[in-house]
Amino acid sequence: MDGLVRCSANYVPLSPISFLERSAMVYRDRCSIVYGSVRYTWRETLERCKRLASALTQLGISYGDVVAALLPNIPALYELHFGVPMSGAVLLTLNIRHDSTMLSVLLRHSEAKVIFVDFQFLDIALGAIKILSKTSTKLPSIILVLDQQSMHVGGAVSNPSNYLEYECLLAKGKSDFEVRRPKDEWDPISLNYTSGTTSSPKGVVYSHRGAYLNSLAVVLLSDMGSTPVYLWTVPMFHCNGWCFPWGVAAQGGTSICLRAVSAKDIFDNIAKYKVTHMGGAPTVLNIIINAPPSDRKPITWKVAVMTGGAPPPSQVLFKMEELGFAVTHAYGLTETYGPATVCAWKPEWDLLPADTRANIKARQGLNHLGLEEIDVKDVITMKSVPPDAKTVGEVMFRGNTVMNGYWKDPKATKEAFKGGWYRSGDLAVKHADGYIELKDRSKDIIISGGENISTIEVESVIFRHPAVLEAAVVGRPDVHWGETPCAFVTLKSGHSTTSEEIIKFCRDRLTHYMAPRTVVFEDLPKTSTGKTQKFILREKAKAMGSLSNKTASKL
Repeated sequence: MDGLVRCSANYVPLSPISFLERSAMVYRDRCSIVYGSVRYTWRETLERCKRLASALTQLGISYGDVVAALLPNIPALYELHFGVPMSGAVLLTLNIRHDSTMLSVLLRHSEAKVIFVDFQFLDIALGAIKILSKTSTKLPSIILVLDQQSMHVGGAVSNPSNYLEYECLLAKGKSDFEVRRPKDEWDPISLNYTSGTTSSPKGVVYSHRGAYLNSLAVVLLSDMGSTPVYLWTVPMFHCNGWCFPWGVAAQGGTSICLRAVSAKDIFDNIAKYKVTHMGGAPTVLNIIINAPPSDRKPITWKVAVMTGGAPPPSQVLFKMEELGFAVTHAYGLTETYGPATVCAWKPEWDLLPADTRANIKARQGLNHLGLEEIDVKDVITMKSVPPDAKTVGEVMFRGNTVMNGYWKDPKATKEAFKGGWYRSGDLAVKHADGYIELKDRSKDIIISGGENISTIEVESVIFRHPAVLEAAVVGRPDVHWGETPCAFVTLKSGHSTTSEEIIKFCRDRLTHYMAPRTVVFEDLPKTSTGKTQKFILREKAKAMGSLSNKTASKL
């Protein structure tokens, strides 16, 4: 059309950097970060992030370079979410539970030039760099991050003077640094490696545009007002904290940082700072509902909790409500910037029985406002499955909050986007109202005697047993049925039960072929984000060997 022009007056590449700049003006003296005795205002946070960006450029960091971080939920990691992109670089947040070998693999693959390391994890980082040095001369520089609450290392680092320290680095930066904005809003802002619950980790690339849109989306779906107080129980290294570091900045909220998560710390901080919002995988919710009375504090206001990472058992959701938490169930993957769907609540559901409400809330729902579309499709025909709550298909995404692709892996990227949709590998059904309900990952579904068994459904029943703290179900080889459900169960402290009791409990509530034939009592292997590592459990079940024909016929 004549008379139209795209220029700097009407087009600026979207970037969450702008959230910080605005909050530093609108909420300049409001508290932005709390970490023990450490406190910053939004004006101070902007200045610190600009100094950080300036200092990084002095170290030779330029557009597109990768800057890594091996840090827990402390102020430095929050600041890196802005300071690194302000320097034009790409932020890589690393899982603090990685060992030196895995860390070396990710540092080599990402080609990170700098790594910020918390004093508690310095030995792991040094071990990774030692491994790297055997095959490469290009090693990342270490920036040591000490404990800001005490500014000493407590003997954890023998020679801290050997490393450039974080606060000293900031002191070298300029507060009037001219921020390096993205040249294109599709430029990478961060790199996230998948958790490896199903396969080898892959590097997922987020863009400035996607981060901007998903940050606003999580603010909306969590009903975050203008003065939120956010408790950091979601690891900031996982999907960039579900985009909440940027989202909290958009609202001028206050971040309460926690180095480690425990029931006592959660309740203490909620009470002390009047926390309004928090998040976490179902394992965090489990910590809360099973907290001993001595660790609990009464909550007289609603604390909004977003849960995701794994389908939450309905019983867990119900107990959270009893304690005064308002739970929002979101669903997504690393490839969708974390939360991508929400089980948006409908007022008419308030009249339903409590168990029914909890079952509905456990659904994954529909796409949030930042995502264009979600569907459940037949993987061959690419047609949508009927909304009959029975027909299983693969969950697929399309929109601006889907990753750019996998870092240095065009083959995997092409496969993931085949057919013009991102293929999640998750299996689900669609209800009459369009809400989707996850049934399993494609690799987790159990096929027994030709019947598909959803491990999520079986786990949900096991969770109802009063002695059960956690449960995970995988397939065990079976000479007669092909495979049968094998349950790995963790019991609550002070409780006991038997495998026969668990099996009977399930048979009383499920079709018999869906009930587990084997029950193993042990702690479940987890990623740092609370996801059960089912590939480990599958290997354990496989190592048990096949059930005999005689045993199978009896069952």
